Amino acid sequence: MTEARFSFHPRPMRVRVRLFASLREIAGRPEVSLDLPSGATAEKAWELLAAEVPGLSSRRRSLAVSVNRRYAAFATVLNEADEVVFIPPVSGG
Repeated sequence: MTEARFSFHPRPMRVRVRLFASLREIAGRPEVSLDLPSGATAEKAWELLAAEVPGLSSRRRSLAVSVNRRYAAFATVLNEADEVVFIPPVSGG
């Protein structure tokens, strides 16, 4: 009898991160695709994005996040093909 071997490595998923306003200016592009482990949160997506674009890291405290066009918590678990938007503060009058 042959023993089955199972891999317990989480399958990576890809999410699309859209960047607006000052975040877009710092990153130099309007969007980024990130490969994340299964079960990753919006916070993990931010951490990976900030590692890729170090100029963004200091902005975390002032951001809101949206997942699939709905405001969400940074603890929100992401799924394959989700759209994540990190929203900088808006000023105006």
